[in-house]
Amino acid sequence: MADLFVALHGDLGAGKTTFVRHLLRALGVTGRIKSPTYAVVEPHATALGAAWHFDFYRFADPREWEDAGLRDIFQAPGLKLAEWPQLAAPLLPPADLALHLALQDDGSRAVRLAAGTERGRAVLAALRAAGLGDPESAA
Repeated sequence: MADLFVALHGDLGAGKTTFVRHLLRALGVTGRIKSPTYAVVEPHATALGAAWHFDFYRFADPREWEDAGLRDIFQAPGLKLAEWPQLAAPLLPPADLALHLALQDDGSRAVRLAAGTERGRAVLAALRAAGLGDPESAA
């Protein structure tokens, strides 16, 4: 799997964890997919390689970054999916993609996907070329 970092933004209940679960299922992960709210990170083996799901909601001490080996994970190849990345922003590399989810009054979700790196721009171009349309929409 390519090395890709996706930052997931949105209020509580916007659908960040649900998105990650669906993506990991689509990549072949079976069994329970837990939220890493208390563990900070949950590793997964996908059909395409390693993936890590981060939740920085309770991230408060930068020492956790080193103690948990997060620097090593972000330097390794694989898919990194991070909820609440703004809470660990000084320690994180630039996100290749930023997914912004917002719950609308009618129960739908507004979805905006933005590239933050050349790799992210290439992914967005590939999505468009695959006929997935504009990655900014309401779901």
